[in-house]
Amino acid sequence: MTKLAIFDCDGTLVDSGGTIHRALRSTFDAHGLECPPRAVTKKVIGLSLEEAFAALVPEGDHAALSQTYKDAFFAMRSQGVVEEPLFDGIVGALDGFLAAGWALGVATGKSMRGLGHCLAAHGITGHFATLQTADDHPSKPHPSMVLAAIAEAGSSASETVFIGDTAWDMGAGRAAACGAIGAGWGYHDESELRDAGAHDVAQDPGELIELSERWIGEQA
Repeated sequence: MTKLAIFDCDGTLVDSGGTIHRALRSTFDAHGLECPPRAVTKKVIGLSLEEAFAALVPEGDHAALSQTYKDAFFAMRSQGVVEEPLFDGIVGALDGFLAAGWALGVATGKSMRGLGHCLAAHGITGHFATLQTADDHPSKPHPSMVLAAIAEAGSSASETVFIGDTAWDMGAGRAAACGAIGAGWGYHDESELRDAGAHDVAQDPGELIELSERWIGEQA
């Protein structure tokens, strides 16, 4: 059976928080609303757009806000001002997993178009055997994305870890009965990750393979 490491994208692979907040600010301005501070908006990164806006603006028109956000983000990308740098050490971690015989996947609240742009910009599209996005699945912590990735990669829950930086990621991993490894460099605090069920939390991408192998070994 193939060992599988599934990664969240925003806050785990790439540091997109600044760009996301700028797109949110543009969206709120367009609707005549006050944008919450970045300390608040970063906490909804990883949710699907409508779920994120439901959390930020409970009484708002979440569908309209989501469309405005998509338009704002597309305009920013067209202008070349989208910044989604890889976190330090991520490429080395991905290469390490592949060298050790693991398959890799992504499960993200991004659209497939947005994920495709992001991975291509960093030249890492070919690293991944399965890509799951909000286009086809309910928002995390629902396990749909994780389960689909496991099936597409030909793995099993006991041979899979889900690596992410938010409580939603940890919830999705646990709901899929696979390993849940927190990315301590992302947008949720370690305490939030552990409270959501993280089996362990890496403080650096270089720790991910060891923690993942340890969890898989404990299932044997």
